[in-house]
Amino acid sequence: MELPDGTSTPALVVDVDVLDRNIERMAAAARAGGFALRPHAKAHKCAEIAARQRAAGASGLSVATLSEAEAFARPGVDDLFIAYPLWLDAPKARRFGRLAGAARLRVGVDSAEAARRLGDALRGTARPVEALIEVDCGCGRTGVAPPEAGALAEAAAGAGLAVAGVFTFPGHGYAHDPGARARAARDEERALAEAAAALEARGFEARVRSGGSTPTAGEWRPGAVNELRPGVYVFNDAIQLGIGTCAPEDLALAAAATVVSRPAPGRFVLDAGSKVLGADRSPWVDGHGYLPAYPRATVTGLWEHHAVVQLPAGEPAPALGAVVTVVPNHCCNAVNLADELLVAQRGAVVDRWRVSARGTNT
Repeated sequence: MELPDGTSTPALVVDVDVLDRNIERMAAAARAGGFALRPHAKAHKCAEIAARQRAAGASGLSVATLSEAEAFARPGVDDLFIAYPLWLDAPKARRFGRLAGAARLRVGVDSAEAARRLGDALRGTARPVEALIEVDCGCGRTGVAPPEAGALAEAAAGAGLAVAGVFTFPGHGYAHDPGARARAARDEERALAEAAAALEARGFEARVRSGGSTPTAGEWRPGAVNELRPGVYVFNDAIQLGIGTCAPEDLALAAAATVVSRPAPGRFVLDAGSKVLGADRSPWVDGHGYLPAYPRATVTGLWEHHAVVQLPAGEPAPALGAVVTVVPNHCCNAVNLADELLVAQRGAVVDRWRVSARGTNT
């Protein structure tokens, strides 16, 4: 990434040419495979990027929270899937009902109790809300076992939700072993096929069979899955680089940071700490980020406003005041900490995009 001259640090910078290439490549892969593409917007939280994804052919957006859905509905995104087992208290129930009147809405369900709360919140609303039954394909997070999907679909329909199909998340594809990504994709296919059959045995059409993630991109096969929800691919990050799902030239987001200290040979300190980069660690990444200009360096320590970088013996450190880029381990966390994204193209600032869904965690 070529940083614009005079960049004030710390700042999150987007290389718009790489971003657009990443968006189009994923859209083209989905088209070629016959999949609907519903990207997960928690990776970027930005209305301008959502617009680019939809212009490239995305059918709608996936989001993680009710407030994230509200944030994207405001600029006019009218097809949203909350891919999360919402548990509605009274204030959230009122918000959910209002949102259902403003956008076409899908919601994930993995319990009859949550489905009843969702249905209660929708009483009196004119527009039906679709439910996708969540199943666990091996990630071990949320979702019922695939054979249980039919009974849960009956409960969701009884609560007043329009059951449209099933979904899952192949999170166990996050592994350094390239074979793990293919295995996760096959697990996803088996789980969704079994869950769809369980729905059909109870008289439901599993019209939507939604899955997919950035690590399993390239491993998809037509058939059991017909909708994909990757998110991180728009930017990529140090974790994706570490597990081999992208190359350095596919990294579209980095923090611009200034060298503020050189306390010892081979060690320097940057002004971008955990409040810029996020604090995620990963077994697939050494340290707290990746420095493209110093690929053998390790971010060994991260404080709120300091990143300590260690270089291999004999490699010269950048000068005090030098501005370098650091690719965060996990782009979703870094974006959620920023007010805006500095948009760069061939070394010039071309725009500033507000992180319009920043902090939408409720």
